[in-house]
Amino acid sequence: MPKKTKRSSAKRQKSPQKTVRSLAAVIKAELGKPVVPGEILAAAGEVEAFNGRETRELTVKNVADRPIQVGSHCHFFESNHALTFDRAQAFGFRLCIPAGTAVRFEPGEDKRVTVVALAGKRVAYGINGLTEGSLDDAQVKARALSLAGTRGFSGKGGVR
Repeated sequence: MPKKTKRSSAKRQKSPQKTVRSLAAVIKAELGKPVVPGEILAAAGEVEAFNGRETRELTVKNVADRPIQVGSHCHFFESNHALTFDRAQAFGFRLCIPAGTAVRFEPGEDKRVTVVALAGKRVAYGINGLTEGSLDDAQVKARALSLAGTRGFSGKGGVR
């Protein structure tokens, strides 16, 4: 027969599941409705995005034969080569749309979009390999514009 041991007199913590259930009960009581897992409960009022950041308007044309979508966090300068727009004006900017969304450009369509300056460390790598460095470095920008032209990217700052 196994030897019995004394239980610690320290107060036992609730299990995480019980804590979550307790929290859900409190929130349900406050909201008057059940909590949906993963639900986002935003504070009342309007959310002000991109406050104080520079924005620009660009006209973009899709010269491809199929639709092109560009996501919210894409360095717009490096977006699909079949989109014609002023790439020099788009350098260091992204679409001014909510995170996780995209804009769709239909074939032959001209569309006016707003772009917003990228924030944070303002360094871009990848996508089409045009920038590869600081968005505030004039040499990086000049090299990126040159590469856009030699690689056949459409629009001002590109060749087509």
